[in-house]
Amino acid sequence: MAEYTPLFKPGQEVTLTASATITGGNVVVVSGDETVAPSSGASAAAVGVAKYDAANGAKVGVVMGGVHELAASGAINAGDPVTSAASGAVAAFSGTTYSTIIGKALKAAASSKVIVRLF
Repeated sequence: MAEYTPLFKPGQEVTLTASATITGGNVVVVSGDETVAPSSGASAAAVGVAKYDAANGAKVGVVMGGVHELAASGAINAGDPVTSAASGAVAAFSGTTYSTIIGKALKAAASSKVIVRLF
């Protein structure tokens, strides 16, 4: 099982139930009562980052807040606000639905890993 450790952990952690297969390091969204799934796009329901892999129906630790190294979906510039994206990644925010902003990029990325401070 792959492990994921946040770079810093000043935020809170909570244990929820996976409603789909989750990989450690995925941005997860609330998918029902006390359940989460990997993000599939920009969502105001994003709640944090999965601490480790979890099968559908298993418990998963979720880190809320902090600084993380996450998968980037497309180019992201340092300082860009970011939103959840497909496959549990993050993308540069564009548009006017500001409730989908989940953090700010601390380092630039081009479809690889990006360091993000989650709000």
